[in-house]
Amino acid sequence: MRRSTLTLSLALSALLMFPACATIGPPQPPSLELPKPPSDLHAVRKGDRVTLTWTIPATTTDRQTLRSLGTTRICRGSETALTQCGTPVGEAAPQPSPSATPSPKRKATASYTDSLSGQTHDGDSPGFITYAIEVLNVGGRAAGLSNQVRVPLARTLPPPQDFAARVTGQGVVLTWTNNTPPANSAPHSRYVYRIFRSLDESQNRILAGEIPAASDPKLTFTDSSIEWEKTYEYRVETVTLIVGGNKPGGPSEVQVEGEDSPAVRVFADDVFPPAVPSGLQAVFSGPGQKSFIDLVWAPVTDVDLDGYNVYRREDGSTAAKVKVNAAPLKTPAYRDSAVISGKTYVYSVSSIDARGNESAQSEAASESVP
Repeated sequence: MRRSTLTLSLALSALLMFPACATIGPPQPPSLELPKPPSDLHAVRKGDRVTLTWTIPATTTDRQTLRSLGTTRICRGSETALTQCGTPVGEAAPQPSPSATPSPKRKATASYTDSLSGQTHDGDSPGFITYAIEVLNVGGRAAGLSNQVRVPLARTLPPPQDFAARVTGQGVVLTWTNNTPPANSAPHSRYVYRIFRSLDESQNRILAGEIPAASDPKLTFTDSSIEWEKTYEYRVETVTLIVGGNKPGGPSEVQVEGEDSPAVRVFADDVFPPAVPSGLQAVFSGPGQKSFIDLVWAPVTDVDLDGYNVYRREDGSTAAKVKVNAAPLKTPAYRDSAVISGKTYVYSVSSIDARGNESAQSEAASESVP
């Protein structure tokens, strides 16, 4: 019994003399550092320029953090779908890896602008061109193409010329020289001008209006939706619209924006009086009560109207009419109780806006006090 116990102890001691060995799995291949192809490529055409934007890859195809990037190839072709990049039309410079930026949680983007000079044309079907990008690693290898976007090749008109603005009582009047559409335009295509307005160099521009391109040499547009005493910047662009010019399954209308006109700035200074009141009538009332003359006239509809002034003089007097109201009247009516029996009074009315611009006086109306 003692010998068996001793043998077991020696065996355990021998095992304790050797270190334990960890389990080793199969060896992992090194990462190829292939950037994951972008899936959010976006294209915007303006005139003959196409601006592509995409999110810079942050990981490799094997889900590793991307440490560095090479150039990005810009791929373009007439095919509906590109199978390979072929000869790129351009390259975007290497971008910093998103993991190396101060805010790695914020997606970093890149862009590239391509020219379609010589590629655009007229026709029932405007044709399309397909774009994709291929992001390379520092060794010049890529994992494949990004998502693909198609851009119409319809021709646009040149930017408007002689663009000018002036302020009138109706708003800002814009004029420019019309670019007549080409004689060989497709029967389903048309051209329009879109007028954009921004407030004093603000980047937030709004569409002020749209008018078709016509055969007239000069075009005019009045922007009546302004606010007075503000500075505005205007631009006009041409837009090509082709209805039913796309392939089946696509949109029913293709829109292609042309280049903008030079910007014009204008200060909307309101020095324009409201309309002159019309239809003034004067009616005497008095028997059995204090004498007075009631005045009524047609209301003025200007949006910035502040009220009316009433002017009076005695008939036969060479003196100018005198204003009889202390503050602008808010309604188109007035009762004159400061009248004397046996006299005849001549009245006229003017309108006044919120900035103090006063109209000319209306046609006169007279009434006698018995």
